[in-house]
Amino acid sequence: MDLRRGRHVVSQLHAHLVFVPKYRRRIFDAKALALLQSIFTEVCADFDTKLVEFNGEPDHVHLLVEYPPQVALSKLVNSLKGVSSRMLRKERKDLARIYWKGVLWSASYFAGSVGGAPLSVLKQYIENQRAPDH
Repeated sequence: MDLRRGRHVVSQLHAHLVFVPKYRRRIFDAKALALLQSIFTEVCADFDTKLVEFNGEPDHVHLLVEYPPQVALSKLVNSLKGVSSRMLRKERKDLARIYWKGVLWSASYFAGSVGGAPLSVLKQYIENQRAPDH
């Protein structure tokens, strides 16, 4: 198991993130996805997080991120979206006419926790953690 060890914590936190461009436009080709992967990898490194997996389709992208407990996922998402929006629009001049207000991503996103045992197994484990009768 790949555990992250800190001074007072041992963790293994993963999140599945999905971002969609504003207006759900089909703007991502292989070159754009490669650039986004590079940008997301750098932003994750700045947050002491790791981009474990990345892929996408023309109208959305998926990220699997491993992160420490002290990182607020919403702040990571804001940075991922903000930096990638600026850099992709700088690289792809054709996006300027579609996203003229300087916003590439939709304000919403999906975030799901990933990994570990299924919820039913955890629930059963916790239910069985009763103090012995005296």
